[in-house]
Amino acid sequence: MAPPPSSEAPLTQRLISLASTLQFAWFIGHVTLLLCTFRYGLSYMTLNYYSRWSQFSYRTAFVAAAATYGIVVFKAFRAKQKSGKAMGSPVQMIGDENVQYLIMALVWLFTRQTALALLPFAVYSIFHVLTYTRGMLLPTIQPPPPTPAGQKPQSSALSDSIGSFVKNYYDASMSLVAGLEIALWFRILGAAVLMQKTSWIKLIIYTLFLRARISQSTFVQGMLHHIGARGDTLAQRQDMPPALRSGWEGFKGVAKQAHDGTDINRYMQGQQPQMAPKKAQ
Repeated sequence: MAPPPSSEAPLTQRLISLASTLQFAWFIGHVTLLLCTFRYGLSYMTLNYYSRWSQFSYRTAFVAAAATYGIVVFKAFRAKQKSGKAMGSPVQMIGDENVQYLIMALVWLFTRQTALALLPFAVYSIFHVLTYTRGMLLPTIQPPPPTPAGQKPQSSALSDSIGSFVKNYYDASMSLVAGLEIALWFRILGAAVLMQKTSWIKLIIYTLFLRARISQSTFVQGMLHHIGARGDTLAQRQDMPPALRSGWEGFKGVAKQAHDGTDINRYMQGQQPQMAPKKAQ
């Protein structure tokens, strides 16, 4: 993230300079996504799923999501062009999780409404809005006072509160996102079983997306391990029928075979391994 505008410039000029950046458009996209998610949530709670405002809020939220992830992908593409680095194969490009979320945003935008699909994007947007507000917006509106060389710049109480919130709740929120993404797969599977329109296409695309998330996200991996451990505990109960216990073991075996047989890393040997999980933008 680029530094905020110079504190020596007038406030109006600082705000204009900030608003003229692509990063500010990214920020506005996340704000729009949150507002539309909130508006759609009100319609959902009142069972007005397909009212005009509900549909507008849902579609606009995913337009905003596609725009924000599109900006990140574009900036990464431009940075590689400037540095002279090769873009890599299509498989390697799809291996970027921002590209994956861009694709899913477009899928949700042009298919039947699925309320649960909004929530992972909204959780990400909360943290992106807070981080941008702390790192760019607040220093632009109220620049910190000059500090001697070698000392940490003084931050406002609001900035410290935002930083504390992000630090304390980030991991738990990413685990929540992982749980929502796994639950969404079962939601789509149920729609496919009921033969809803385009549900099988969404199931195939989302299964590929979730498989990539399993490979790349330690939070998704941790959530799956938690679900597996919980299932083992229930299966080992004395009152559990043998048929259900056997079915659970069979399901785990099939899931493991599917996991091992679809390991994306074998197709991405040319991609430089990541030392730590990368946060989607």
